[in-house]
Amino acid sequence: MANEQFGPLAGLIGTWQGNDGLDVSYSYEHKKITENPYTETATFNVVGDVDNGSQKLWVIDYTTAAKRKGQDSVFHTELGYWIWDPASQEVMRCFMVPRGSTILAGGKCAPDAKKFSLSARSGDEVFGVLSNPYLAKNARCVEYKLDCTIEGDTWTYEETTVLEMKATGSVMQHTDRNVLKRVK
Repeated sequence: MANEQFGPLAGLIGTWQGNDGLDVSYSYEHKKITENPYTETATFNVVGDVDNGSQKLWVIDYTTAAKRKGQDSVFHTELGYWIWDPASQEVMRCFMVPRGSTILAGGKCAPDAKKFSLSARSGDEVFGVLSNPYLAKNARCVEYKLDCTIEGDTWTYEETTVLEMKATGSVMQHTDRNVLKRVK
């Protein structure tokens, strides 16, 4: 199977490490928005082609784990799939985090794109967000946005999760960004 079948996702296949992560989020401990540098390791594996009726998707699965700089424990993990639909020229990312939140985000791009954006909104049936009952009541995700650039052995992303925060009585943007290098 040739990697070009995966369109703009072909460049993600492999293992990546990044030491320049920055997590900007609400800290319940400090009762304010904090900035936390982090390191991250992400692995993308070929699943292959998936037939969905007349739709043919090209799928990569992934896991990622992030640690705050200077700490040994993981503070964030994800597992999920990146999906390329060549017929509609759509990239999709379906993932979940162990807090009980699942996101299916998508966006249009060319098969040879090095940059693309994905989004999802709470309540949308096509690209949407689901949360467990606690999160829905206390930190409800209403929107998710991701911008990616994949150039050779460098992958850069910035993602924003827009949250309705009961603790602050307001809407806030939780952002994460990192520059990762392919290590294998």
